[in-house]
Amino acid sequence: MLSKKIPRATARRLPIYYRYLTVLLSANKQRVSSTELSEAVQVDSATIRRDFSYFGELGKRGYGYDVANLLKFFKGILHQDSLVSVALVGVGSLGSALLNYNFHQDTNLRISAAFDTKPEFANTVKSGIPIYPAEEMTTQLKEQQIDVVILTVPGDKAQKVTDQLVEAGVKGILNFTPVRLSVPKDVQVQNIDLTNELQTLIYFIKNYSEDNK
Repeated sequence: MLSKKIPRATARRLPIYYRYLTVLLSANKQRVSSTELSEAVQVDSATIRRDFSYFGELGKRGYGYDVANLLKFFKGILHQDSLVSVALVGVGSLGSALLNYNFHQDTNLRISAAFDTKPEFANTVKSGIPIYPAEEMTTQLKEQQIDVVILTVPGDKAQKVTDQLVEAGVKGILNFTPVRLSVPKDVQVQNIDLTNELQTLIYFIKNYSEDNK
């Protein structure tokens, strides 16, 4: 559908647009302007128009954007029209919380398998999701044709597990560990560092609050 790569910053904003358009459609909203989108998603309207321009003419001057058509377009761009199975590796406190999270409520994503080294987790079911022993990970990922994984293992195990995931054919890793993983060029890694985000938030509070201006 898209013949050229778009900037990564734009790609990161597409799910934000998609989610809000879903809300608008549920509210029977037929059209929306870039200004209205801007106020709702906290992205300036010029950036929204530039983001949309990468995909051609999605709206009409003086009319705005047709919500249903725009949502359908982004649904295709984000591959929301087909179910995507995801695996979780590491069923600790964070992993367990993610297993309980209802990913598929507003998306086409579902966690269909989990893996852990702890014997007490092996061959059990948590939140409706089967948990397999770690030694079955490579086989199960291949058999279930899963190429996206959420990684929540301890940091000292992260790279070793990542190497196994690459061997199993995984192409995308959502990395919740503090380790910056080494992967081949054809494997995408998205790092979610909660400690870093909190530290950044605290810095912003201390240095960018109204009292410090």
